[in-house]
Amino acid sequence: MSRLRLVLSTLLGLAMLPFLAFADPLPVGSAAPVVSAPTDAGTTLDLGSVYRSHRYTLVYFYPKADTPGCTKQGCSLRDAYADLTSQGVAIIGVSSDSVEAQKAFKEKYQLPFTLLADTDLAVIKAFGARGALRSMASRQAYLIKDGKIVYADHKGSTTKQAEDILAFLKQSGS
Repeated sequence: MSRLRLVLSTLLGLAMLPFLAFADPLPVGSAAPVVSAPTDAGTTLDLGSVYRSHRYTLVYFYPKADTPGCTKQGCSLRDAYADLTSQGVAIIGVSSDSVEAQKAFKEKYQLPFTLLADTDLAVIKAFGARGALRSMASRQAYLIKDGKIVYADHKGSTTKQAEDILAFLKQSGS
């Protein structure tokens, strides 16, 4: 019986591999991906245009709108929005949620920045931000300046996302 259990466990583990595959997150110094996705308002946003029109662009990823960790991350950035924008930072949140879910999340928590509904995972894949479930993003953040990634958080900050970005800006003299 234990041999059968081992074989079944191995087969189950192999069957789960496609769902647990991770892409390598982009490192600091990489060119920031120029991709487009629908916004919470239902329009299409080209990240390249955002990079060109702001000193910095923060592209942050979260697994699912209106869940505890994702809410803390978004509210951290909301609460520091004035400080971040005074430093020239445009904030873009990304998850694989629908336009409707992103719109409801933005309204419920009064998030003053754009959320992307990356349902086809184009932005998530481009940044290497796929989560344990391939249909969701992992919690990551990238700060972009002049089309290059200057800061990357692959650990997934939640309540301190804004604090981490502001500390980096202060340290880098920006």
